[in-house]
Amino acid sequence: MRLDKYVSSVTDYSRAEVKRLLKNGSITVNDVSTKNAALQLDTQKDIICLFDEPLSAPAPRYFMLNKPIDTICATEDSMHPTVIDLLDEPNTQQLHIAGRLDKDTTGLVLITDDGQWSHQITSPNKHCIKTYRVELEEAFTETAKKALEEGVLLHNEKKPTRSSTVNIINKYCIELAISEGKYHQVKRMLAAVGNHVKQLHRQQIGHIQLDSSLSLGQYRALTTDEYEKIIK
Repeated sequence: MRLDKYVSSVTDYSRAEVKRLLKNGSITVNDVSTKNAALQLDTQKDIICLFDEPLSAPAPRYFMLNKPIDTICATEDSMHPTVIDLLDEPNTQQLHIAGRLDKDTTGLVLITDDGQWSHQITSPNKHCIKTYRVELEEAFTETAKKALEEGVLLHNEKKPTRSSTVNIINKYCIELAISEGKYHQVKRMLAAVGNHVKQLHRQQIGHIQLDSSLSLGQYRALTTDEYEKIIK
């Protein structure tokens, strides 16, 4: 990794500010002052100091957020508020969303700076199950339940969806657990059985359940037990 990129990633300094620090001789690598921003580091072996204090990568961060409607799952957007905007955390530019939700969908969003961890959630090969509460326009039938659980063919798709689990709450509300992440999948699945989604809320990802104490727009750090459940 480049020296300027590394220092920026483990501090609050921008890349431009890091370059000024290099020019001032404030940064050393293995006790040698350097002005070379492009110096390639071995971050496992090299000792990088800023103002004579050793730098090290901070511990990975893991958050759950209860996403409100009309907030988008993006790191930045000029037109709409993002889930990252809701975080009162340093260095939010290092964070990314592990499993996005549509603008009009509410509920559990996981946010992290640990790429390997989020891969366990987003990779199609990991079959991570996501559970949604789905409020419907039309009464839900046992025939629709059977079709969803066996897999339905979505519009413009060549293969049916993987089998899912459906729990009927009442005739206009179900819980749907799926292990895929196709574009607008839940809405398209219900459309395939002749229904329409009025409201969609994600309740769970893998074994991580949305904390019921979090109001829309609120977030908290995951516990050790919660984030370790993803990788077990």
